[in-house]
Parts: sequence; structure tokens; C-alpha cells
Amino acid sequence: MRIVISEFISLDGVVQAPGGPEEDTDGGFAHGGWSHPFFDPEVVGGAFDDALSKAEALLFGRRTWQTMAGAWPERAGDPFADKMNAIAKYVVSDSLAEDELTWENTTRITGDEAVARIRELRATEGGDLVVMGSPTLVRTLLQEGLVDELRLMVMPVLLGGGKTIFPDGGKLNSLELVSTAISPAGVHVCTYRPVTEG
Repeated sequence: MRIVISEFISLDGVVQAPGGPEEDTDGGFAHGGWSHPFFDPEVVGGAFDDALSKAEALLFGRRTWQTMAGAWPERAGDPFADKMNAIAKYVVSDSLAEDELTWENTTRITGDEAVARIRELRATEGGDLVVMGSPTLVRTLLQEGLVDELRLMVMPVLLGGGKTIFPDGGKLNSLELVSTAISPAGVHVCTYRPVTEG
């Protein structure tokens, strides 16, 4: 499976709490829901539809999984929501108990085995393993060289600080832009893949 990262991201690299005001207020973040003014069903929504159509499974960190698990089951009946609910899901967490995994088809991966288990999943045949949100997990995947595609929905907004997906360890990672689309609201949907060395 390819590991595909799909993120709403501000011009200054923030991915924190694009969905709603109370989604993630860590560090005093006060701009929850910042992506809403820039969402359009055709370009931005189409990027998510495309990612989900190629997905065999979804991979989340705990906080993003809990947010999604609290939202998608109640939207059943919509084709996108039905796919989100039915697809296999993995959540990296040491704190979630098995009886808390109430979102259909969810499997927990403990933090100490996460990198090894994700490597195993990546080595299997099949569709994509798609990661949405989950900035801590995405930073780890980037640091470990486990990202096959990075799909960024770059919103024309500066948030002045917040969580990011980019590692800060000083390692150079070259990417190639393989596609781009621009929405009427100025969102750039950019798909990048790692440059193969040699």
C-alpha cells in the first residue's frame, strides 16, 4: 500500500483544527474551523473524494481518530460518509482501550510498535493507506521516509502559529510536484511525491 497524506494546511504551514472551533485548542489555538471559508465541493471536496476512492484503509493519530469517530457515524446515508464508516481504519494510541474503538472497522496500533506495523502495512499489496490530520503521526512518517504521496490543500490564510506536519530535524527531503489544481477561493491542491534518489 502507498501511504498518502492528505491535509488542509495554511500558507504558514499550520494544520491544527481546520474542522471546528473546539477541535484542538492546544497551545491556546483560537482559529478552529479556519478552513471552512475556503472549502468548495468541486476542487477541495474532489481532492478528498479522489483520495478516499483510492484508499484501502485510513490511518490516524488518537486525537484525529476521536474527532472523526465523533462525527462520521452520525452522517450515515451520504456516500462519502458511508465509505468513511465502512473502510478499515487504524489508530495509533497507547491510551484508547479496545472497548473505546466504537468506530466501525477500527484497529488500534500501540505507539511502541507503530513504525514497524506501518512498515508492514505499507509492504502489503492493495490500495492506499490514507492519513488525514494527525500531525504528530505525519511528522513521524515523514522522518521515517514512509510517505509515498503528500496531498496538501494550501489555504490562502496565515494563522500565526499552531501544529505542523513538518519535522524540524534538519533532514533534507526533496519532493516533486505531480499535480496541482486551484479552486475559485484560491486553494492550491498540490500533490507531491518524494524524489527517487539516483
